[in-house]
This record gives sequence, C-alpha cells and structure tokens, in this order.
Amino acid sequence: MEKKIARLRRAKSTRAHIRELGVPRLSVLRTGQHVYAQVFSPDGAKVLAAASTTQSDVREGLKNGKNAEAAAKVGRLIAEKAKAAGIEKVAFDRSGYRYHGRIKALADAAREGGLQF
Repeated sequence: MEKKIARLRRAKSTRAHIRELGVPRLSVLRTGQHVYAQVFSPDGAKVLAAASTTQSDVREGLKNGKNAEAAAKVGRLIAEKAKAAGIEKVAFDRSGYRYHGRIKALADAAREGGLQF
C-alpha cells in the first residue's frame, strides 16, 4: 500500500499545480490490463474527451491492451478527440506514475497527434 499512497501523493501535488494553470488536463490511468486517458475541463468538472484500450475501435489489431503499442494508440485517439472538441493545449497529468513505458508512449503519441503539453 505504501507504493500506492506515494503515487497518490505525487498525483495530488501535480493536480494542484495544474489547477493553478487553468488549462484542460489530460489525465492518465494505468491498470494491469488497460490504459485510460481523459481530458478534463480546466475546473475539472467535465470530461471533454476520453479514450481507452477497452474500446472496440482501439482493440482492433492489438494483441492486448497492456503494452506500449496499445498506449500509443490511445494517445493518438485522445489527441484526435480533443482536437475535435476544440482543444489544442493541455497539461499532462501522469497521475503520479513515472514517465516511462506506457505513460511515455501515450504522451508521445498525443504530441504527434497535435496536442501541446
């Protein structure tokens, strides 16, 4: 449990800083089987775009939803949906996870898709 508590502490401080910026927040959740991404409004009250490896259009052509390739596909899709909602610039909320592996793959793909962090 100590590992989870430390991650949530890091996430809390990051979110406090993002709230001061006043820009939409791209939040990532990583589980053992899937990767989820959501773009929240600046006040955090509304989800403006969402994508995950549980969606059937993302699952097509993937071996499973828990690797960097799947995370990159989610990153491209979230960038596409955010741009369709009129969002160009976001703050990246990695939810306290280290910036490597699936988190890095998602962020890089979202940047390639046109989102600015």
